[in-house]
Amino acid sequence: MDFAISGIHVSPVYLASVGFVVGILGGFFGVGGSFLAGPALFAAGVPMNIVVGTDLAHIVGKSIVAVKKHRTLGNVDYKLGLIMVVGTIAGVEAGAQMVQHLKRLAKADAVIASAFIVVLVAMSVFIGWESLKTLQMRRRGKGRASSTRRDSSVIAHVAKAVQAFRVPPMIRLPASQIKEVSLWPVMGVAIVGGLFSGFLGGGAGYFRMPALVYLLGVPTHVAVGTDLFEIVISASYGTFTHALKGNVDILIALVMHTGAAVGAQIGATLTQKFHGAGIRLAFAPLPLLGAGMMVYTLLAKH
Repeated sequence: MDFAISGIHVSPVYLASVGFVVGILGGFFGVGGSFLAGPALFAAGVPMNIVVGTDLAHIVGKSIVAVKKHRTLGNVDYKLGLIMVVGTIAGVEAGAQMVQHLKRLAKADAVIASAFIVVLVAMSVFIGWESLKTLQMRRRGKGRASSTRRDSSVIAHVAKAVQAFRVPPMIRLPASQIKEVSLWPVMGVAIVGGLFSGFLGGGAGYFRMPALVYLLGVPTHVAVGTDLFEIVISASYGTFTHALKGNVDILIALVMHTGAAVGAQIGATLTQKFHGAGIRLAFAPLPLLGAGMMVYTLLAKH
């Protein structure tokens, strides 16, 4: 099938299959799935600037499906998500402008792909280390907090330090089991997540979901649902701003969504079968897979 905007020929079955896998991962881990969707599109020959915009477009519909499922499971903190949207949109626009600048310099492929690899490897290593440590503590009879709460000494320590930052305004987030936290760390997570989203594509859930857990102390299941809710809004804006810049192949996004909509419901249901540390440990190796695909494609192009 030919896609005029991207200027490539690729099988729709391949795109729908990528969407299905990404949908399952997104519904389960609360991420947009760009750590796999981006490398998969890049490997198919899509220019990196169009990968970024198209990935944002396809995850909007998938995330809506996943959020509806998480809402019925009580996993969405709407107050936290809406607060973060302001910072996220600012970050998305900044990231989109950076992509546009690199496109003019004809350096978008190399720079964005390299940044993608660094971010994915760093996230994978940290999440894997923390999750294994948490599970080891449980086996020794420690850290027996409920899986819906802060189930790691690492998380508890970092979140306590962040919540000790008492610069007004302070906000309460009862749905996330947070009595009070400064608005500024929340906005910091939102802005950085938005920057990753606008620059690397997707909803940046590979950053924001772990940040909600580790920095703010949001329970993992709630972080998953809330991140997906925030992705719906931020990715919609990201799609709009990238479309204005000619970076969205909407036909590719629609084909991918046919598989993603089904996969998202399956993934959201599966979250109820695992503890917080188990979800994070299962997530840890996946960014490495995306990074590996990106490295292979870069080497193949040279």
